[in-house]
This record gives sequence, C-alpha cells and structure tokens, in this order.
Amino acid sequence: MNRFSQDKIRRRFSLNSLSVILFILLFVLFFIGVSNVGETSLNKQQEGLESALGRCIIQCYALEGKYPDSLEYMEEHYGLSYNKDLFFVDYAPYASNIYPEVTIIRRQVEE
Repeated sequence: MNRFSQDKIRRRFSLNSLSVILFILLFVLFFIGVSNVGETSLNKQQEGLESALGRCIIQCYALEGKYPDSLEYMEEHYGLSYNKDLFFVDYAPYASNIYPEVTIIRRQVEE
C-alpha cells in the first residue's frame, strides 16, 4: 500500500513540474513574439521615413527647380514630420542641382 502512494506523489510532482516548464516555455515564446512585432514596426517606420524624404526632395525639385537646402525647409514647406526621438536624419545637400545625400539612423531608445 505504501508503495502505491509514493507512485502517486511522484506522478503529481512530475505533472506539476511539467506544467511549470510548459508555462515558462509559453511565456518565453510570447516575449519573443512581442519583441519581434516591435522590431518589425520600427523597420516599417524607417522605410516610411525614407520614402517620405524621397518624395519631399523630388517634389521640391519638381516645383522649385532646386533640391531643398535643409530638413527644416522640407518640414516647413512640404509637411515632412518624423519622430526625432527614434530617428536621426543626416541631410547633406551638395548643390541645388545634385541630389542630396540622406542617411537615416535609428536611435537607441532607453526603456
């Protein structure tokens, strides 16, 4: 009789440890999934910013016959807006008739 009761205790302990391991595994998978969604969102935002900058630059050249002098000029006259806490934009115009060099760098956001 005593032998059977120890088997029941072992099975319960085994089931409890299995459920704890399964819970931890599901939690880790959930955390990985959430972080991947956040990274994908940032990539999409950066692609959108690159596209918006390109459109503003081309539109300015088409309307005014010269490329914009600065980012501030595009913000004031062409409605460019972006999150300056997330992205650093380096805008380097060479001349009024040469396409400017644009570099977008994602900033590290402290949480």
